[in-house]
This record gives sequence, C-alpha cells and structure tokens, in this order.
Amino acid sequence: MKRVCVFCGSRPGVGEVYVDAAVQLGRLLASRGLELVYGGGNVGLMGILADAVMEAGGRVIGVMPDFLVRKEIAHQGITSLEIVTTMHERKQRMAELSDGFVALPGGFGTLDELCEVLTWAQLGIHAKPCALLNVDGFFDPFVDFLAHAARQGFIKPLHLEMLLCDRNPAALLARMQAFQPVYSDKWAKRPAAS
Repeated sequence: MKRVCVFCGSRPGVGEVYVDAAVQLGRLLASRGLELVYGGGNVGLMGILADAVMEAGGRVIGVMPDFLVRKEIAHQGITSLEIVTTMHERKQRMAELSDGFVALPGGFGTLDELCEVLTWAQLGIHAKPCALLNVDGFFDPFVDFLAHAARQGFIKPLHLEMLLCDRNPAALLARMQAFQPVYSDKWAKRPAAS
C-alpha cells in the first residue's frame, strides 16, 4: 500500500477521543510513508486528520466537488487538492487514487463512502482492503447490524470477512497490508417455486 483513503466526519464528534484517534492515525500514516487520500475538507475530523499528516511530514491528496470548495471548506494547506464536479466523481476519484480504505467515525457521508467501496469489493470491482478504525467502540452497532444482515440471509458470511475492524490503528494498518481478497459468486440461486 502506498496511499490510504480515509473516510471520516466533517464534524469532530463529542469529546476528545475521536480527535485523538484522527491525530494518531494521521501521524502513523506519515511515519509509514503512506499518503492520505481524503475528501479535501478543513473541518471536523477531516481537517484534523489532514493537519496531522502534514504536520508529521506526510503527503495529503484531497478530492472535493466544486460546490463544496465554493462554501470555503476546502483545505488550502495540503499537498494537492483535486476539484471535481459531483459527489459521485469525488468517490470514484478517491477510489482510483487509493490502495485501501479506512473509515474513522462519521455520519451519513462516511457510511455512504464505506458502503460503496465495500459493495464494489463484493462485486469484484476492486480487491483493496476496507477497514473500520473502531474508536472507542463507535462502529460496534454497525458491525452488529452487518452480522444481523448476514444471519437474515442478505449478506454472505464470507463477505463479512471483507471488512477489517480494529481499535488499534497500527494493528489495523498491518491487517490491511496482509489483506487477501475474498472471492465468491455474489449472486445466490433463487429458490425453486413451489
């Protein structure tokens, strides 16, 4: 892996635990020579993460649609900022630039981005690791939901292995480096009509 895409909140969350995790991950990426790819914002965990990478001597590539740049939330202190037209282009470009994906805590946008790259992995569009940095158990309910969806027959249990989850950023990056893609025919046979 050379570049890691991180999805995270445009808000900092409640308390310092999320801010501390973003700073720790940013410093770790820089210390390992891994470039950060992210949504290009200067707000919330996004800005905190990007600042941590830059302050530690790392490289940061932001990708942001022009309508958000016009709202003046684009980070002007990163290595490079790519301007695209739509949110769809943003996600596609971040995926193209990245060798793996990590979600820090966040809201709708973070879950949207994570679920899209997971779906693409399930469909065989890419074979890159997808991971959750489970800060203070933030993603426990989401992981429980995915297990529930698998028990109810909507996700193959094998596909749950596509999503790596760890509370320790160094351990998570090590698991991403060692990741082996899961291959399976996604489409199940329809039950016979009675």
